[in-house]
Amino acid sequence: MGIGTGAGPGRSVGGWRNMSTEALEEQYSPSRWSPRMGSDAVIQAHLAATAAGTQRARAGTETSLHIPYGGGEGEKLDIYLPRDTSGTFPLLVYIHGGYWQCLSKEESGFAAPPLVSQGVMVAAVGYDTAPKGHMDIMVLQVRRSLAFLVEHYSGIRGVYLCGHSAGAQLAAMVLSTDWTEYGVAPDIKGAVLVSGVYDLEPILHTYVNDALKMSREVAQRNSPMLCVTPPAPMAAACEVLVAVAQHDSPEFRRQSQEYGQALRTAGWSVSLMDLAGVDHFDIIEKLSEESYVLTQVILNMISRA
Repeated sequence: MGIGTGAGPGRSVGGWRNMSTEALEEQYSPSRWSPRMGSDAVIQAHLAATAAGTQRARAGTETSLHIPYGGGEGEKLDIYLPRDTSGTFPLLVYIHGGYWQCLSKEESGFAAPPLVSQGVMVAAVGYDTAPKGHMDIMVLQVRRSLAFLVEHYSGIRGVYLCGHSAGAQLAAMVLSTDWTEYGVAPDIKGAVLVSGVYDLEPILHTYVNDALKMSREVAQRNSPMLCVTPPAPMAAACEVLVAVAQHDSPEFRRQSQEYGQALRTAGWSVSLMDLAGVDHFDIIEKLSEESYVLTQVILNMISRA
């Protein structure tokens, strides 16, 4: 399924270069595109929904919280455990969004209950957001968190990545990892990339980079769009789902379309999903609901493996 950008026919690749700073900042301000409520209100509602969902998940699930995967203060993860971990189990690793400068693992457990109830272990990864963390560090931390999980949980039967917004960029960077540097070989069977940014260069020209302070070189080496290679033999069966919201901006929708196409051209197994009736925020919040279409797609992806 293709993803229209809503920007009219004849839109050229890299058309963002012709935009004014004001227009570009609007395109990369997801809260301005929600029809549900105003910009500030939708962000506050997202913080409240993800925090409350995480509290519910912690109250109703067996957990191991604040597990250090490295020496840094922010290098911790939370694990939501299925009832039976005596055998093998799939692992879903959730990587939060927040434009690389807000949110944390404390708001990242909301999606766990429907997955845990089906025997899936869920790990919510914390990483150092800006200004403390910079882009190279964040990518390194997420990769190291995955290496830690694979090393410490021998029962894992397939790893599934799920990232939202900035977290989708980080999850996509995991797909391009040379795992020989980490001494592990994670069996990544699937990746669900939701409303992500896959080319960071436009971000350099917006307020988002005020905290990130990325140079062009840093943006390029951490842009999944520029890191696409054919899947390694071990990843040949990895399914990638690139999902975007009806009420994401045309630029977000373009980025998802182009990244999905680039992966497919390189030989990855890719599905593109355009979710109607949702915006940049509730597209991911609804993963707390078992009946939500994206929850069902994830569960089906896992059951097929």
